[in-house]
Amino acid sequence: MGMVEGKVAIVTGGTSGIGARTVELFVEEGAQVVFTGRREVEGADVAGPLGGKAIFMRADATSEADWIRVVGETKQRFGRIDCLFNNAGGPAPTGGIAGVSVEGFDAAMALLVRSVMLGMKHVAPIMVAQKSGAIVNNASIAAHLAGYSSSMIYGAAKAAVKHLTTCVGMELGEHNVRVNSVSPGAIATGILAKALGMDAARADKIAEAMKGGFAKAQPIPRAGLPDDIAQCVLWLASDRASFINATDIVVDGGVIGGKMYSPHQEQLRQTKAALGIEQG
Repeated sequence: MGMVEGKVAIVTGGTSGIGARTVELFVEEGAQVVFTGRREVEGADVAGPLGGKAIFMRADATSEADWIRVVGETKQRFGRIDCLFNNAGGPAPTGGIAGVSVEGFDAAMALLVRSVMLGMKHVAPIMVAQKSGAIVNNASIAAHLAGYSSSMIYGAAKAAVKHLTTCVGMELGEHNVRVNSVSPGAIATGILAKALGMDAARADKIAEAMKGGFAKAQPIPRAGLPDDIAQCVLWLASDRASFINATDIVVDGGVIGGKMYSPHQEQLRQTKAALGIEQG
């Protein structure tokens, strides 16, 4: 029996990267999945091999009207909603604070924060009525420490997602609805290239090439993969995590744990040598 056997899940941003792998994994583990995105061709590519177990709906995660439609049609078709993965995201303005445009700031906050709020807002009444449900929001290690994104606005938005997750988890937990977030580290997807200005189609294609560059970004000597995040989301959405609520799980191979051990030891060796201290 799969970990989410018989459950109904909604996944946003499901046409590539972490979202696409989560759609696939949920189907593999027995769920019926409705996933959204703005790119119809890519949506069809993800849904096709999964048969009727994954249904693509074109939707803008920042639009309340689209959320009402997606949640309403999912409930009407399947009678319930058990899981929501708020994954839709994208780049935010880069550079110093003096150069941030109001339009760019508002667009980033809409995509990265408003979309999460809207998803929770519209599935919450259904899950509360069921007295069960699991919401997982995609945060980031950039929510924990400055400097882990090419954009300070992205980091601020993800910090908002992380804290909003906790706040809503404290509310909905009283109704047996769990709300958690996952904070990915250096994952080989196209999001960094998108943040640097590459178009979405090209960015998604270079994810494989990014694995080598990310392999030394953390103590675990390989790049993070979409499957690493999808597996965590799956667990949080399953009944195996039934006592996990209002928290964030970092999936980063240890990148924000502190200084890398071996380079730090080499720095200490060099410092001792410069000071004439005998190596021990």
